Amino acid sequence: MHPWPYWLIALHGARHTSNAIIADGELENIMTERALVVAISILAIIAVVSALQIAAAVFAPVSGALFILALVWPLQRNLQRFLPKLLALALVVCFIVLVFFVVASITTWGFGRIGRSIVSDSARFQVLYNQLAEWLEGHGIVVAGMWAEHFNIGWLVRILQGVTARLNIMISFWIVVVVYVLLGLLDTETFARNARAALSPRAAGILIDGSRQTAAKLRHYMLVRTLMSLATGSMVWALSAAFGLRFAAEWGILAFTLNYIPFMGPFIATLLPSFYALAQFGSPQAAMLIFAGLNIIQFVIGSYIEPRVAGRALAITPFVVLFSVFFWSFLWGLFGAFIGVPITIAILTYCAQSSSTLWIAQLLGSPDVIRHDRA
Repeated sequence: MHPWPYWLIALHGARHTSNAIIADGELENIMTERALVVAISILAIIAVVSALQIAAAVFAPVSGALFILALVWPLQRNLQRFLPKLLALALVVCFIVLVFFVVASITTWGFGRIGRSIVSDSARFQVLYNQLAEWLEGHGIVVAGMWAEHFNIGWLVRILQGVTARLNIMISFWIVVVVYVLLGLLDTETFARNARAALSPRAAGILIDGSRQTAAKLRHYMLVRTLMSLATGSMVWALSAAFGLRFAAEWGILAFTLNYIPFMGPFIATLLPSFYALAQFGSPQAAMLIFAGLNIIQFVIGSYIEPRVAGRALAITPFVVLFSVFFWSFLWGLFGAFIGVPITIAILTYCAQSSSTLWIAQLLGSPDVIRHDRA
């Protein structure tokens, strides 16, 4: 038998081996490129987060202005149909300032009255809180005693004073926001034209359509949140008045204001009146009864009514909502806690516009929302 077929077989095997080596090399290069992309993406995210925190004085007012622009632009557009543009702009700005003034006034009034009452009776509050810790420990709740070692009424007073101080700072912050809103309302239509001229049709469509859908969702979000906050505040006021708790109207205002901050706000609005009830009535049972009633209100409105009123248009997972509140409050403080969820809604809406980022919206949002956005 002639030996040349064996040479051909050997050559064929060497070729397969060479192809396998090349394939392994290509796979290694692909894995290296992916690892490099992941590393660069992580570094980019860290850089962006650091920039947002360091330059909070710049980015936070701009974010607040964009949020308000999304809310008031339909009003500006409708007024411009039968009024000069500058006159319509003046009316819209006056409306924004009026809303800010009313909300800031009633919030400062409510927090101020409650804070002054706690400061004037601080010694009595401390004694009653210690008695509550002893009562809970006597009923098997040992953690209460551990918590009481680190708690004193001065801590609560400092929190209330800090909140009041933050409210005063927020007034100057919102003045800057209003200036940005004024300039933004003048340039909204120009921005759309510039985007179509400067970007490709696909990129311009993603930007403009994403902005339009985001604005609609944010208006829906604030309408639902405001209605639920009014309902919560009214029921907290009614419950406080029914139990004879002092400052019933103030507790209602506190619940209305804090309800704009998911999770954290309702928790504080439930805890503070319960502590105050303990000091007023001197009875742990009465305080716990009020605490239970307030929690029922928050649960029914926040977990049952609000999701059904909001519908699927704003559906994001509870984990994402909680993460948004804590993450943006870490970056921008109290304002970040308020605007964290709207920012997340905007990010997911823009992600749903592009096939390359669609998976982010599908992972963190509702699939029904994604289909609705892309329809």
